[in-house]
Amino acid sequence: MNPSHDCRDLLLAELLGRSVAAQAAADPLRPLLASLLAGRSLNQGVLPAMLGLPESAFQTLWQDYFPGTRLKLHNGPGQNMDELEDIRQLLLQYRAGSRESEVWLAHSVAYGCGGRHHLWQDLGLADRGELSCLMTLAFPALAALNTGDMKWKKFIYRHYCSKEGIYVCPAPSCGECADHAKCFAPEV
Repeated sequence: MNPSHDCRDLLLAELLGRSVAAQAAADPLRPLLASLLAGRSLNQGVLPAMLGLPESAFQTLWQDYFPGTRLKLHNGPGQNMDELEDIRQLLLQYRAGSRESEVWLAHSVAYGCGGRHHLWQDLGLADRGELSCLMTLAFPALAALNTGDMKWKKFIYRHYCSKEGIYVCPAPSCGECADHAKCFAPEV
């Protein structure tokens, strides 16, 4: 048995078992927000205790999505990154446009891009599947562009750089690149 996995499951059950308004309960992103919070409670990932959100947004997240006793959240070892706002704006351009939670997740995902591991790990999520679900639900048009299932952080940066006219990859296509396995290999 994995104690961290068991603790995460208990935290998720407790958070998702809280009584909330119908709008919050119906948000398909709520379980993913709960996973981010569970990750911070378990000191996983790089996000700050408020998930990279402005204080007012974080207060709304707690009050509307997880009212009641707050988890003890830890600040992760995040880094300052010059492109943080640019990455957040990129994500916001591709958001589904349905919920405020997409805006919250744009903050968190952008902040997580500053970590040194796979994006799902830097966000404190349970696995890459959760991240793929997050990307598909919150940023569906961007997720649809990841046709080769490139690792998310590499994909976001590659998309960001190409929009800015920055081309750092010497290969004309991913299939011809010597680093293909590094970008598309399974994450462990």
